[in-house]
Amino acid sequence: MIGNIAAGATFKAAPLVDVEYLIIAGGGSGGNGNGAGGGAGGYRTATLTGLAKSTNFILTVGAGGAARGATAGNGNVGANSVFNTVTSAGGGYGGGNATNVGTPGGDGGSGGGSSAGVPPSTGGVATPAGQGNDGATSVVNGSGAAGGGGGAGTAGSLNVTSTGGAGGNGSASSITGSSVTRAGGGGGGGASGGAGGSGGGGAGASTGASPGDTNKGGGGGGNNGNATGNGGGSGLVVLKYADTFTATFSGGVTQTTAAPSGGFKVSIVTAAGVSDTVSFA
Repeated sequence: MIGNIAAGATFKAAPLVDVEYLIIAGGGSGGNGNGAGGGAGGYRTATLTGLAKSTNFILTVGAGGAARGATAGNGNVGANSVFNTVTSAGGGYGGGNATNVGTPGGDGGSGGGSSAGVPPSTGGVATPAGQGNDGATSVVNGSGAAGGGGGAGTAGSLNVTSTGGAGGNGSASSITGSSVTRAGGGGGGGASGGAGGSGGGGAGASTGASPGDTNKGGGGGGNNGNATGNGGGSGLVVLKYADTFTATFSGGVTQTTAAPSGGFKVSIVTAAGVSDTVSFA
């Protein structure tokens, strides 16, 4: 005997957890007044390996950027989504102005488009790199049409004469068992609004642009005039792990967990605050 341990005893380490994730941040809202589309929330998917059991990991679902309201100006950035050490950045705001001077789009997971005006300005940059695409720069014209916000799959499109640029398309994931496209960019405003990007981007409009889709991280559409209703869509966190484990969530989390075929569980988290957590046992 060695102390209370039998000589030659062997030890088994507690099993570690591998978690595949899809983390989408909140989308940015569109601008008002020559307003551009908001950028989609940052989109990240990969696997974290060797996570310890019975450990609380940070879990946050980012809100979409608030609608600008019925005044001219830039939209608002979306909020970050987080799982453990991985953060997806909120989408950039769509530019807007009351002076017909081009206003840059905001940087973010995907960048927001730039507003119409002279001289033109640049679309927002997707940053950190790898989470999305840039917003479009508005082409000079007299119609007030603006650029589209970037999406997870493609960049926002330029405006064409009096039509706002389309939002960039989102990206598809089958982590839940079926393919779903999320994180589309918002369309730019104009006499005719640009289409929202596939995957939840809101359409631009003359007035009355559409918001980004809830829990898809879509960017909000831009308004040529001043109107409400163009907020960014909230984000999402999806966790996939072996069905031998059970996930426990803190009280502020809204989620559904299913066990599709293949030996996995999938937890779809639609709401979680900055102090919320998940653990596995």
